[in-house]
Amino acid sequence: MTDFFTQLTAILEKEALRRPGIMAEPETLRELAADHAPRKNSAAAEAAVPAAPEFRKEQVDDRRSGGISGQLRSDLRPGTLEHLVETVRHCRGCPLCETRLNAVPGEGDPHARLMFIGEGPGADEDRQGRPFVGAAGQLLDKMITAMQFKREEVYIANIVKCRPPRNRAPMPEEAAACIGYLEHQIRMIRPEVIVLLGATAAHFLLKREEGIMKLRGRWLEYDGIPVMPTFHPAFLLRQESAKRDSWEDLKLVMRKLGKEPPAPRRAAQ
Repeated sequence: MTDFFTQLTAILEKEALRRPGIMAEPETLRELAADHAPRKNSAAAEAAVPAAPEFRKEQVDDRRSGGISGQLRSDLRPGTLEHLVETVRHCRGCPLCETRLNAVPGEGDPHARLMFIGEGPGADEDRQGRPFVGAAGQLLDKMITAMQFKREEVYIANIVKCRPPRNRAPMPEEAAACIGYLEHQIRMIRPEVIVLLGATAAHFLLKREEGIMKLRGRWLEYDGIPVMPTFHPAFLLRQESAKRDSWEDLKLVMRKLGKEPPAPRRAAQ
């Protein structure tokens, strides 16, 4: 019995690493193990296998969205974006919850035409519980303004909702545990265009292996929604020469949304 469970767990964990976004809950593994347990002492078997917690639809009906811990506010209507955000704040679905200060669900207009998706929270975001509020966030705000939007008119989210230690890139198993939340956000908001900030976002949402240099400036698609990959603002802070290319990407997005980019400034005579 123990050997079966151990071997099954190892196989599925290996498969989850090979195919990010597909994983099994521990409760599922216990149920499978229980099915293969001897039936002579059913009472003892039931006592040995913990009951799987009831995972209600209002707690985000997606097995890749991790576990829920704590009580959600009773005034939130299940199935709403606000309820999903509150669910994320209580999530205990992967080890990142152990080192975070605050989960960072995302924020913005629930009916936004434009959605930005980054990699994960940094130190400032972890402290405040809000996405893109540090130096990279200040640059993103300028990019949004240049596109003739206000920050509160767009929606901003990340692949993972908790800060990875030392701001490293999310591990495949961390992204797999969290990506269901983002998928639900996209389905609820249904933006006209998604801008992916950096290669990590493109890798985990679109399953693309190319680097951002090859992906940027090309229209891709997610669930019927046009997607434009471009550089992450943190990269632009380090590599200012890339800002021109990023602006060209964002102008394509503006035109897709029916906005005319400003004409280039003429050099003084």
